[in-house]
Formats: sequence, C-alpha cells, structure tokens
Amino acid sequence: MSHTYGAPPPIPWASRPRHDVRRPSQPSIAASMSNIMYKNAVYYPNYRVYRGETPASLNLNCISHVFYAFAHLGPDGGVFGQLSDEYADTQIEVDGATGCLGSFMRLKQQHEHLRLIVSIGGGAASHNFAHVAASAATRDNFGKSVRGLVDASGFDGIDNPGLSKMTTVVDWEHPSNPEQGRDFLALLAAVRLHLPDDRYLLTAALPAGQWALQHIDLYRAQDYLDFINLMAYDFTGSWSQKAGHHAQLFGRAADEGHGSAAINYILSTGFPASKILLGVPVYGRSFLNARGPGHPYHGCGGDEGTFEYKDLPRPGTEEIIDTTAIGAFCVGGDGGWVSYDNPQTVQMKASYCKQKRLGLFMIDHCVIADVLQGLFYWTGTADASGPRSLIAAGFKALHDA
Repeated sequence: MSHTYGAPPPIPWASRPRHDVRRPSQPSIAASMSNIMYKNAVYYPNYRVYRGETPASLNLNCISHVFYAFAHLGPDGGVFGQLSDEYADTQIEVDGATGCLGSFMRLKQQHEHLRLIVSIGGGAASHNFAHVAASAATRDNFGKSVRGLVDASGFDGIDNPGLSKMTTVVDWEHPSNPEQGRDFLALLAAVRLHLPDDRYLLTAALPAGQWALQHIDLYRAQDYLDFINLMAYDFTGSWSQKAGHHAQLFGRAADEGHGSAAINYILSTGFPASKILLGVPVYGRSFLNARGPGHPYHGCGGDEGTFEYKDLPRPGTEEIIDTTAIGAFCVGGDGGWVSYDNPQTVQMKASYCKQKRLGLFMIDHCVIADVLQGLFYWTGTADASGPRSLIAAGFKALHDA
C-alpha cells in the first residue's frame, strides 16, 4: 500500500541557454523518419549471470539500449581483450547461446530495435583513465583498441549500413580537476577519430553534481558525445551524516544533491537536453533507526547498505511516496528507513524528461523537440516483474501521449 505526502512541485521549464546550442548528432534516419522513441536503457553487469539473471531475463520489449558492463582499461590504453570476465562474456552456456555476449547477439536478432553498448571502466575500474587520457599516445591507443573491441565483439552489429550505429560508453568516474577535464575532452576527440559518428555511438556516464561536472567543458563535449548517462543517484548513503533520499529529483534544502540541479547546470552550459539520459537506481539505500530524511541514523541494513528494488518495500513496512522530492521510501523492519524509486516516482521522472523542453532543432526537414532523451536504470536485472516494474513504468510513461 502506498501513500503520498507533500504537494507535487511544478515541473520547471528551463529557459534556453544563452549559448548557441549546437546541432546534436543526427539520430538514425530510420528513427527520425518513422517512430521516434525515447531511450529506455539498462545496465547489465556480466556477473549477474551467476545469479541466474541472464540476458534473456530482461524485458527487452521495454528496453532500447543495454549497457554491457564492464570492459577494463589497461594502463597503455588497451581495452581489446580486457572484458572483465571471459567466462561470463564468451564461454558460459546461457539462454541457448555461448557467453552473455552470444546471448545478446541472439536477442538482437529477435529485437531489431535493441542497441548493445560496451561500458568501459566503472567505479574502481576507472583508475587508469586519468593516466591514459593525459598522453596523446595512450589516448590514440585507447581509440584504436575500442574500435577493435567493438568490431570484433559485435556490439550493436550493423542492421542497415549507414543507418545503425555501433556503440561504446566511457565510464570514467570521474575527471576530478580542470586538467583531467581537458584530458577527458582530448580522450573523446581521440576516440572519435577511430569511431566516426556516422556509424558509432559514443556516450559517457557522469555524476549528477556540479562538483564533478564543473571540470568538463560540456559545451565542447557535445561535439563528441551522442548522449550522457547522468547518474542521478547515491546523493546519500552510508557516508552521509544524516538519512536522506538518495535519488531525489528535487531537493528540500539548498545543500541537498538532486537530479534537477545537475540537469539545470548541464543545460546552462549549452549542452542539449536531447543528449541527456536521467539515471534511475534499481536499488534502495538503508538508514537504520531513522524515521525520515534529515534524521540521524545508526548503521545501514542490507548488502553494504543497499537492498535490490525487487526486494522492496521490506516485509512488514509501508511504502510512502514523497511527491515534493520525487522519491519513495519504506520505514521499519530490517532496513530502517530505505530510500528508493517505485513505479510512481519513475513515472514522475519520465514526465519531467518529456516536459524539460529547451527548443527545437531540424533534421532532414523534420522538426524534433529538444527534450531529455529518456531514462536509464542501474541495473536492469534488479527490477521487479509485473506492475511493480520500474523499467516498464518508465517505458510506458515516456511513450504515452
């Protein structure tokens, strides 16, 4: 049973940046001329196969892109041969195929709309990015190696030459000073030399905070990136002094991190809304002995302070929706106060994506609204089934008129 409190905030309409917004990379002609879809993407970490959560367990009827995590980055810039688990990636028998990649290749034949993206780095595996990005030689080797990995592994194999794109995502978490920000742009430029934008997608996962984003010239980054995955979660956790929503869209206090603040900052740089995916966590963060946001807590429940969404709300608790912050939570039981998203809050976030309009741009004489591109979810296999599914709720809300 769900209850809500707080008045729903008006969805703000941002004013157009004073910069001249550059023309975003052209989407596939097939998309622009027929059925334009919002992106509804998921991450699939390869280790999930050991839990019985195979690629075929994803609801691919509601998913446009799968980010396959992760490939590792070597200190020389090499990624070819650096997939993080060779057995899971290419050897295990799964879904009637060999390896998770083999399963995804088969699934792509059944779901022609699906795009498979290799995600490089991620979390602690990002440590080599700063070193690689600092040198022209290692940047070039990175670009060559990424091209080899994508072409050899069949990530988003070409359906119609010239229309489909092969894809990769740079998951450097994250440039931490202005010099690294400049190196980040140089790295993207080097990759684009080897992955031309008429055939390959290039994306980046970035934190949802000005403290990190300020080091990157996002206005220039749009020349290289097809879109960014804005990780609008983990605003609070076991490191926080007080309990709080960890994926709220709006903040209750000026010093609270929230998704809309990061989006507004990005848009203020001239980076287009049409190149932003808003991140949704498919897990909750626990604060024991807390009763609400801003309350003190003592420890965290679950696995390292988290519960997978499919295990929420916790047994014997009541689920409540905060319509001011845009976040759900449950209170009591073994999790204490647990912050997460549910179908209703995902629907609100999808509506925000659709309403955050900045203007129009022209592609092949078709006028397309410059709106947030959609949502992505970490991780797809932690979702619930049926009416509790976050991914299905997001897809429906994005595509309903």
